[in-house]
Amino acid sequence: MKIRVLGCHGSDQLVEGAQGPHQCRTCGFLVNETVMVDAGTVGAALHGDEIKRIRQILLTHLHFDHVQGLPTLADNLADVIVDPVVLAGTPEVLEGLRRFLFNGHLYPDFLQLPNAQHPVFSLRPLTVGEEVAVGGLRVTPIQVNHLVPTVGFSIRDGVSSILYSGDTYVTEEIWRVAARDAALKAVFIEASFPDEMADLAQASLHLTPALLAREFHKIGKPDLPVYVYHLKPRFRDDITRQLSRLGIANLTVLKEGQEIVV
Repeated sequence: MKIRVLGCHGSDQLVEGAQGPHQCRTCGFLVNETVMVDAGTVGAALHGDEIKRIRQILLTHLHFDHVQGLPTLADNLADVIVDPVVLAGTPEVLEGLRRFLFNGHLYPDFLQLPNAQHPVFSLRPLTVGEEVAVGGLRVTPIQVNHLVPTVGFSIRDGVSSILYSGDTYVTEEIWRVAARDAALKAVFIEASFPDEMADLAQASLHLTPALLAREFHKIGKPDLPVYVYHLKPRFRDDITRQLSRLGIANLTVLKEGQEIVV
């Protein structure tokens, strides 16, 4: 699998880094050029021909930072679409897209446009715990602990697998799945706030570096590569410093533009 990091932060912000300004974008990961995991960032990081290759989008939950790229993606595809791009998520997520996003008020209904026979998007319901085929991959949604119904994903290509945590607080099932997956090659785990903001992390059901370490150790594979995402940009430096002190052997804090091959 090739994973391209289009966005990996908990909000959009231009931040100053050691090598100059860096645009932090909300979460969107392009897998094998055709499958998106979350859609916080899509068109803002892709050329037109790359956008047209996207065929399926896996959505962890309905929070805006994970779906905000969908409206402009629809605009970019409305006049060139042949087959709809499939939006795959749990029934709660899909119903939320209908009611709150593509409802004709907040944004045009691209589940019906440009016409009902050839819309930009179609919806595919996923069942928690049930593996399905998605764009040459095998995907299993796994419930996690967040403010709204949310899943992470086990994603496998027949040779290897990765685990994507979704937005979560302390949880159990996804780590049990990881612990028994002999093909697991990497985990993507969120860390939104620094340790001194543990109260806000608990209230919003997100992880801090200390909590991430506790969750990762549940897998029982200390040498497994860990890719950390969903950092709030204004706390990126503090979170990164705290993560570096955890003693996790193969930990990488993600940045936009990275490509990971698993």
